[in-house]
Amino acid sequence: MDSVMTQTYAARVSQANRSELIVIMYEIILEDLKNGIKAYENSDIKTFGKELKHAQKFVSKLINSLDFKYVMSYDLMQLYLYTNKRIIAAIIKKKPDDLESAIKVMNRLLVGFEGVAKEDTSEPLMQNTQQLYAGLTYGKGTLNETYIDPKQHSRGFKA
Repeated sequence: MDSVMTQTYAARVSQANRSELIVIMYEIILEDLKNGIKAYENSDIKTFGKELKHAQKFVSKLINSLDFKYVMSYDLMQLYLYTNKRIIAAIIKKKPDDLESAIKVMNRLLVGFEGVAKEDTSEPLMQNTQQLYAGLTYGKGTLNETYIDPKQHSRGFKA
């Protein structure tokens, strides 16, 4: 993942609620898997492994965030473990053959959680962050994002 995408995801995370955060994690996993496949097609095995290991970290975060008070968590755990096994197999074999099924699983989960996120009206998880506005100014070939916070003096750690 390049620095531009990292900044884009960081901006989205700062404004996201719980459901949107899960959607972002699915998107990152899918992007990493697809970037890994592209790296393999370009004979860049080092980047292939790096992208898959990054995706694997996010799958682990999803596994660790499950709340087993809910029955659905057990089903999600099985899907996450399956995806993780496919990623491990691809890393060991140094071939992306096992990734297509993982991508299908993640795509289906993404679609489901996008629906949940649309209905989730809860507040963003991160407090004391600046509000992000896109489209106030334009750069050469880019859309600039502006942070506006009338309480600018109170940013940072609270004592």
